[in-house]
Amino acid sequence: MPPLTVLLPSFAILVLSLSFHEAAHAWTADRLGDPTARQLGRLTLNPLAHIDWIGTVLFPLVAMLSQLPIIGWAKPVPVDARNLREPRRDFAVVALAGPVSNLLLALAAALLRALLNGAHQQPTAVGGQVADVLLTAVLINVLLAVFNMIPVPPLDGGNVAIGLLPAPLAAAMVRLRPFGFLILYALMFSGVLWAIVEPVRNAILTWLL
Repeated sequence: MPPLTVLLPSFAILVLSLSFHEAAHAWTADRLGDPTARQLGRLTLNPLAHIDWIGTVLFPLVAMLSQLPIIGWAKPVPVDARNLREPRRDFAVVALAGPVSNLLLALAAALLRALLNGAHQQPTAVGGQVADVLLTAVLINVLLAVFNMIPVPPLDGGNVAIGLLPAPLAAAMVRLRPFGFLILYALMFSGVLWAIVEPVRNAILTWLL
């Protein structure tokens, strides 16, 4: 089991990153004409507005304690596509906002870590701990971004695909939505999921770090 000095920062980063992700969905939907999420109090970085006790707390903690890859999710932000100016296009933009927000967090953490390492030729103990926390932020946010862009509804990548594909293919994707989690579990347990995620994640991490 990892020590609390590793577990607690990792868990806090995950919760804050998921909250930022969902707030990005809410902010983008509001800007594109749908106030639903704002009216329900989801346009906030307060984690309490976004936590799903299973996906944000239980599953991530079990994964961290078991030293397994971290999978987590927050409560989905409700979007009423009827309020959007261009429903199909804008719904895809709203979906894309979440993963993009995680990539921006990863980039910010990577830049701060590079500045910190550059400023200290001989890192102090505190400086080393801060650098480790920033590295964890990079790793978690890149994983969240890549995982969420898998084109399987209800993940963001599936919703982006529904907004961009020709109407017949988009309709076929919509019909897959009730089976999305079953498809994801099948991909996960077969090893296909990580075969898709790891090369993309590693390429982004190589560029960032």
